[in-house]
Amino acid sequence: MLKVLKFGGSSLSDSSQFAKVKEIVEYDRAREVVVVSAPGKRKSDDNKITDLLYLIHAHIRYGVAYDTVLTMVRDRFTEIQKECGLSTDIAKVIDETFTKVDKNTSVDFIVSRGECFSAMLMAEYLGYEFVDAADWLRFGYDGRVDAEASEAKLKELKGIYRHIVTPGFYGTFPNGEVHVFPRGGSDITGALAAAYLDADVYENWTDVSGILMVDPRIVKDPKTIARVTYDELRELSYMGASVLHEDTVFPVRRKDIPVNIRNTNDPEDPGTIIRENFEDELEEENERFITGIAGKRNFSIINVYKSRIGEAKIGLLRQVLELFDRYGIPVEQIPSGVDSFSVVFPSESIKTRKHELMHELEEFEEIDSCDLTEGISLIAIVGRQMAYRTGISGKIFKALGDNRINIRTIEQGADEINIMIGVYNEDFERAVRVLYESFAK
Repeated sequence: MLKVLKFGGSSLSDSSQFAKVKEIVEYDRAREVVVVSAPGKRKSDDNKITDLLYLIHAHIRYGVAYDTVLTMVRDRFTEIQKECGLSTDIAKVIDETFTKVDKNTSVDFIVSRGECFSAMLMAEYLGYEFVDAADWLRFGYDGRVDAEASEAKLKELKGIYRHIVTPGFYGTFPNGEVHVFPRGGSDITGALAAAYLDADVYENWTDVSGILMVDPRIVKDPKTIARVTYDELRELSYMGASVLHEDTVFPVRRKDIPVNIRNTNDPEDPGTIIRENFEDELEEENERFITGIAGKRNFSIINVYKSRIGEAKIGLLRQVLELFDRYGIPVEQIPSGVDSFSVVFPSESIKTRKHELMHELEEFEEIDSCDLTEGISLIAIVGRQMAYRTGISGKIFKALGDNRINIRTIEQGADEINIMIGVYNEDFERAVRVLYESFAK
């Protein structure tokens, strides 16, 4: 068995976190490939190493001395090196690196050094081989990953070195110039490494015990989702849940490699497993049948009315959507009635053009009347088991009705894993809590 592990910045913030990583890796012999981020914050008022490196680049660009900022970076890595008892002279490596840096040095090279230095130290600490991401992760000049070249090179290196530590976040163009992913790119690096090596499991270690069923800022100590499909993950992510972005798991999804979200600070917790589908269902999943709840505030609804609209509805709807397209307004939902339909969209998208849009709609000869409702929140109740249960919508109506929460819209996706409801902004958090208490416990 082969496991590829990725550790985020919070898991590498200081020597005590490094020690936790070492214990985790050594606990399981299958954990042969480790991808690391740059050290994150040690406390709320601390700095992420990557942020300091961006600041150094800004100083260089504008001809401002950056010695103080570089000292902060050097001290941070030196502290980890000394407290972990490592022989790598990381201070010397850092100084030699920045001696060669000038105004012509790319920002990508500078900000990637946090991951590079972190991987150097972790490789020695684990007794693994340091393999620079620049030696295997290849980008085309269009900024896209050259999958064929990257996979071939990583497999070659894995054939030479059984145990590897490699930096996340960056790779190189064909000319050897460093290029970075967007922020969070270490997750992508980890997923790519797992996919290229056909890993049995991709473990993503962070500071939370998997994916939570609901926002912990709304519900205190919510349960962790034990297992979630990629389709459910996409629904929750789209509605604002703090989960892995789909781009970061696409490489492993394509090969159906399970992703395990784990907590570095609580390694005994099994976390969350993500995969395409599950052949069986756990007892708790059958009993609860809700995977997660997520939502967003600040939507608006335009209601369009036309008596005896009949077959003309299709043409009128097309005209309204063409108007929305001309205004660049993204459409979230289109609930429909016998003589009416509604369009749900983010309020921000018409913030400065509200009156202009409504005036144009009111000029439509085919429309009897239209009105605008603002201050709406959308809540998604997601669960792959919902497709096999009757009366789900009725239970949602009852739970919210019993708590005097008015539902403004309701819609169910074609795949039946998601029911979306709209409530007033002032009822948003209370509605989320009611739904969690009613279905998730």
